[in-house]
Amino acid sequence: MGGRAQAGAMARCPSAVFSIIVTNHQVLVVGAGPTGLVLALWLTHMGVKVRLIDKAAESGTTSRALAVQARTLEFYQQMGLAQTVVERGHKVASVNLWVKGTKAATVPLGAMGQGLSPFPFPMIFPQDEHERLLIETLSAIGIEVERRTQLMGFEDDGREMRATLRRSDGSEEVCTVAYLAGCDGARSRAREVLGIGFPGGTYDHMFYVADVQASGAPMDGNLHVDLDDADFLAIFPLKGAGRARLIGSVRDEAAQGSEPLKFEDVQERAIRSLKVKVERVNWFSTYRVHHRVANAFAKGRAFLLGDAAHIHSPVGGQGMNTGIGDAVNLAWKLASVLKENSSAAVLESYEPERIAFARRLVATTDRVFAGVINPSALARFVRTQIVPGILPGLFSLAFVRRFAFRTVSQIAVNYRGSPLSTGAAGNVKGGDRLPWVATAGAQGNFAPLATLKWQVHVYGIPNAELAEFCAQRALQFQSFPWEAACDEAGIMQNALYLVRPDSYVALADPDASTQRLAQYFATRDIRALRG
Repeated sequence: MGGRAQAGAMARCPSAVFSIIVTNHQVLVVGAGPTGLVLALWLTHMGVKVRLIDKAAESGTTSRALAVQARTLEFYQQMGLAQTVVERGHKVASVNLWVKGTKAATVPLGAMGQGLSPFPFPMIFPQDEHERLLIETLSAIGIEVERRTQLMGFEDDGREMRATLRRSDGSEEVCTVAYLAGCDGARSRAREVLGIGFPGGTYDHMFYVADVQASGAPMDGNLHVDLDDADFLAIFPLKGAGRARLIGSVRDEAAQGSEPLKFEDVQERAIRSLKVKVERVNWFSTYRVHHRVANAFAKGRAFLLGDAAHIHSPVGGQGMNTGIGDAVNLAWKLASVLKENSSAAVLESYEPERIAFARRLVATTDRVFAGVINPSALARFVRTQIVPGILPGLFSLAFVRRFAFRTVSQIAVNYRGSPLSTGAAGNVKGGDRLPWVATAGAQGNFAPLATLKWQVHVYGIPNAELAEFCAQRALQFQSFPWEAACDEAGIMQNALYLVRPDSYVALADPDASTQRLAQYFATRDIRALRG
């Protein structure tokens, strides 16, 4: 990741008061949305000194992203945050499909991921509350967000980053850090300075979002979707009686008006089609949906994460969770380099691991979203007649529920093509998420992952030679009793699974060979594994 690539010229304001600040921060995190907050939290827990800035005066006060997927909760479990999110959030038991003002079908969701994750349910936790929790957690360990502080530019000389920041009073400073993480959203200044393209497009349709207090049949704590001939409308439950978010498409004639839209301009659909009586509107906004993926997620000592790297339709509630996945992936690699003196080559795996998933995700959500808003007669027929007729039956099949959960929850995300992934044992390959096994205790085999350390897992009879090998290298060794749940999860009895700090399998070896484990260490210059 070295080299003398020029990341961009440092911007200066001629009239600004200029200073050079020397600090012991190692990573500058630009942007304090969920992605930046999670990155700062993970880095701090792993001993990396971070500086976290955001140009906004305060954190978000509206419930933009809603869904918190099971994979995100598994990451939060490593931090001790998952239970708090579950307690403050809202579990969704079903999705109800409406056609022409009548409920046409109900699809139970409930514990659709039973046996696959300790969090087998869909979860709603509004982004404003989500951000407050992360900010409070960071504050408790001494990390505060520097508000009204804007990234102007930066230089990368191959050894360090020199970033120019502007404060709210117009004064500027130059700070020096080892790495910079651009978590600064779709209009990312970091991406702009790096000169990285952001190809994609914008859908023609305009959409609205409204957080409301309301009454009516759909205000029952479940998800409701109106499959109208031409429009789209969904009601997402929020915690608390009568609270919900409405997301709908705006008819062309309304969207083309010269005056800014108000909720009164679009509320008729909710009243007519879903029989919802809106009593109070807490927030209303309109937006257009974009689908873009940056041409690169890394350049020199700078990285792009979250919306700065990829944006896509809200189908499936994937956006925020994908950004959090970016943060967890990058955090342990930065910590490995900065705290353990691993080769910077480990950072080169960040882009290929995350960009491949982002591209697949954008392509998938693009296809689904296009089907939802397609005005053709065939698409309308499929939406209003076929989907309500077959979806409940499909979801009555266990394999369909499991496939849907694995896909939407992001537990199926894998890094099998990564240079850090190798081997196969049972149904588990290097690069897969470590399968969850509900052994003794609610967290099962995920409990040891709270250390955020590399570890070796064996399910069955402990291998004395392997245990000694790990002890000599201060590598955590975890042995679990073999049981039927292990086999159901695809794990092989007595095999070796080398698990990364982000709970993905790096090496899967059916023979539990210390020689193969040593070879993995020798070919990847990761200090924590060198002993």
